[in-house]
Amino acid sequence: MIKYLSEDEIIAINKEVLQKVKVKKADKFDVLSKLKLFKVLESAKTKEGDVLDKAIVLLKGLVQEHPFASGNRRTAIVATIKFLELNGLKANFAHNPKTLQGIRENFYTEKEIREWLSGGEIHEFKRK
Repeated sequence: MIKYLSEDEIIAINKEVLQKVKVKKADKFDVLSKLKLFKVLESAKTKEGDVLDKAIVLLKGLVQEHPFASGNRRTAIVATIKFLELNGLKANFAHNPKTLQGIRENFYTEKEIREWLSGGEIHEFKRK
């Protein structure tokens, strides 16, 4: 049985990453849309497939739907790692902010993201 993070857990992750990793002076904790957050979690839960398939939906959804005022990509990566670990998988991929930017811009296919989350390589994001 697959275990999922709750909305409150993801909100707490956002608050935590903003406290620990300041990227911009303007970073602030604020939930812009609980509805978007709910939809991302529901999409992950209803996605056909295994834990990695659901992790991809979670990662892409948090990055692309932008439910928080700040730290969406940081929150997405931490939440994805916690989701994988909650389900017995080791997160052994190399984190690169440019990769998350590529995910935000739909540069990568789900197959490429799956390979990356599984510890494989992913080609560098380059804006078209």
